[in-house]
Amino acid sequence: MSDTLAENAELTMTDQVYSDDPLSDRETDHYRKEYVSTFVDKWDELIDWRGRAESEGQFFIDILRARGKERVLDVACGTGFHSVRLTEEGFDVTAADGSAAMVAKAFENGQARGLILKTTQADWRWLNRDIAGKYDAIICLGNSFTHLHEEKDRRRALAEFYAALKHDGLLILDQRNYDAMIDNGYSTKHKFYYCGDNITAEPDHVDEGLCRMRYSFPDGSSYTLNMCPIRKNYMRRLLQEAGFERVRTYGDFQETYAEDDPDFFIHVAEKSALHLVRWGDVDADGREDIRDITEDYYDSDDADTFYSTIWGGEDLHIGRYAETKDIRTASDRTIESMIDRLPKLDETSRVLDMGAGYGGAMRTLVKKTGATAVCLNISETQNEYNLGKIRAAKLGHKISVRHGVFEDVPEADESVDVVWSQDSFLHSDQRDKVLAEAFRVLKPGGHLIFTDPMQSDAADPAELQPVYDRLQLNSLGSPGFYRETAEKLGFETVEQEEAVADLRAHYSRVREELLANYDKLREAGASKEYLDKMAVGLENWVKAADAGQLAWGIQHFRKPA
Repeated sequence: MSDTLAENAELTMTDQVYSDDPLSDRETDHYRKEYVSTFVDKWDELIDWRGRAESEGQFFIDILRARGKERVLDVACGTGFHSVRLTEEGFDVTAADGSAAMVAKAFENGQARGLILKTTQADWRWLNRDIAGKYDAIICLGNSFTHLHEEKDRRRALAEFYAALKHDGLLILDQRNYDAMIDNGYSTKHKFYYCGDNITAEPDHVDEGLCRMRYSFPDGSSYTLNMCPIRKNYMRRLLQEAGFERVRTYGDFQETYAEDDPDFFIHVAEKSALHLVRWGDVDADGREDIRDITEDYYDSDDADTFYSTIWGGEDLHIGRYAETKDIRTASDRTIESMIDRLPKLDETSRVLDMGAGYGGAMRTLVKKTGATAVCLNISETQNEYNLGKIRAAKLGHKISVRHGVFEDVPEADESVDVVWSQDSFLHSDQRDKVLAEAFRVLKPGGHLIFTDPMQSDAADPAELQPVYDRLQLNSLGSPGFYRETAEKLGFETVEQEEAVADLRAHYSRVREELLANYDKLREAGASKEYLDKMAVGLENWVKAADAGQLAWGIQHFRKPA
């Protein structure tokens, strides 16, 4: 990827060039001698665009859309698969590659599909020399990063990626599961990435410093690539040391996986930046908007590790404990109880979940009723996980995910039949506005149904101060507040259930599970500070419930027809 082949000889080369000892060819620039025109011409046969699109589904599209990314730089565009696909989906894409032959083929493939791709030939180590402006996201896919054989080149490339991103930019980078190849030998499900029929991709040689892959085609031709077998955790460390604030790793498009199972790892790295106000502003006392605090909390690795482990990654909600002590089962029973209180839903019904978390409630509701659903949620981390669950359940045509807040719902007036929420409104300090937004988006005759940890109507705020402090709030909603506010807006009260015993049982059970799984949570990455504070916070909820300071239960209101 330097000027040594500035004449772009690979455009006319037909034979790959290696030294007398091909296993010794471990230089970063050597790929220019491997991607010769004859190999590039066969690349799409190897990839199989239709097969690859079916295998990866909406994974990259969903991640970019959920985070509001529009301007994308594809730094390893190859023959243009992702550049073309993202352009067709409405993204503003620039296709770049170090190989002139690949860039030319990508442009040609775009033309064949009625597109004029913006293309550039760029060496990652001097990327910002060859591109213009900043990007919302950079993608580096197809195992391309492992063409960098020297650590200084890897660090330089990541620094250039970081610099080319906007303050809240996103880098998506993938790699083969070299850990499994080195430790356990090679295998492939031949489903992801390399999907062409009757084509094999397998290593000729693997050691800690080189993976020499051979690609064999039906006509008897074969080509090789020398790559550096970067291990997963090493790659994660490089990303973090380059300045990326949070790195999430998926195995074959799933966030949960056995370490030796995936063929590929996909790293989604968020660029670190100064905190910017996203949803509101600071108040007169200089306090941060509670919505920003809530987003940061649920996006944190600590919170994600805790909730996904204790709740099983389906939802985060208070359960029904009359007949079970199992948190997962109890949470499911709350969902079922809420569905049973609604009029019959069918495929014509549309439901909005305000504060959807991991989305388990809407996946259950959609499977049970056939309705369509929108999951509105403030945490991008949870939204990504939810999208993966939706894809796995093949419900992408029924459930959409939107990043946003309750106080400014991105839905049209009178557009949904049901507004649903579970234990989320407490995170707002503008609960009257939340109910007003629910009233606005509901169709006449529509239903608002929710649960929320509340303070009792006769609560003493001084007694609840430890609970308030944990949430960085100065109050909770109450049954009386929700009823009076809803009726003032025009709602009819259908039911206000009192089931604070379930709240008490829930926080007690969660605390028990936290303590029982403390070491497991620490091993999974949750910090001691977070877990210790959570244990105290849960105990405060239990004490407040015992003191009669709290309320909880299903709250059900109806917008007049």
